Amino acid sequence: MLYKQISCAIALSVVVYANPEPAPANNAAAAGGGTGTTLSANAIQSGSFSDGTTAIGSEAGQAASLTSQNNFINNCAGKTLTNGLQITTGSCNGITMGDIPAKTAMVSSVITNPQTGGAAIASDTSFNITVQMANIVAGSFTDADATYYSAPQALQGGQVVGHTHVTVQDMGKSLNPTTALDATQFAFFKGINDAGNGKGLLTAAVTGGLPAGNYRVCTMASASNHQPVIMPVAQRGTADDCTKFVVNGNGNTANAASNNGSGGQAAAAAAASAVSDPGATVAAAGAASSTAAAGKAASTGTGKGGAKGAAGGGGGKGGKGRKERLRRVFIS
Repeated sequence: MLYKQISCAIALSVVVYANPEPAPANNAAAAGGGTGTTLSANAIQSGSFSDGTTAIGSEAGQAASLTSQNNFINNCAGKTLTNGLQITTGSCNGITMGDIPAKTAMVSSVITNPQTGGAAIASDTSFNITVQMANIVAGSFTDADATYYSAPQALQGGQVVGHTHVTVQDMGKSLNPTTALDATQFAFFKGINDAGNGKGLLTAAVTGGLPAGNYRVCTMASASNHQPVIMPVAQRGTADDCTKFVVNGNGNTANAASNNGSGGQAAAAAAASAVSDPGATVAAAGAASSTAAAGKAASTGTGKGGAKGAAGGGGGKGGKGRKERLRRVFIS
């Protein structure tokens, strides 16, 4: 029987994907990515071969994806590498995204304190921010100064292993600003690095409290290496939560109503009511108007802090203005 041997090599378009010896099953480092410098053939993702514009169900006007035959393995070549550091001038991170949970195990968060429309918090008084989370193995965080974004997201029991953060920003004179807040500015920030009560309830203590003003608090759920959690589908509820709250001027009624002329907590409560009851919109607007008027009167000299507060950019205890508030920073 004659066999004809074809001597042409079948070359794939990926030039680096030979795999040295398979890693032993008990080699944890190898199981997590290994130490080899070549791309394994069974790790190549063909979904990156196409830019998506001709895929079934493509939408008009959608952007063409970048493409790669080798998982973008050299995407960061020649660029400033993130390399485990928080590089403020920008960088390129070549680390894989990692393990992604099932749709039924997506991370979710809700801030349970402070509450939207709840009682105003007294200025310069310690309070707790509490967050209830689902589908996260909390309490895992790496050294953010040396391993930032330096390893893939991992799962345990199908849930993302990681932690969350809370960040509080001063919103200025209104609970509903029309200009996006400056992401480089915050009044309080803390990584919640413990496991909380073991059932997803996590707490951050705001020691010493905050000056009078209007604030937004948000969560930032992260994998162990501080990257935002990666979820399996695009259409979903957010993994994070935000709420807005008011810190009043040491319990002073006029100042609590004004909160730098914003309309204060009464307006927030009225606005929240308007969302749940469309018929309450007019009442909400009236509440905001009347409380803002009271705030204006307070900031012109009749409230605690008086003209000093107005000069500082906002009423409140001792006339503390926005610039002073932003200097009070807590980092963990």
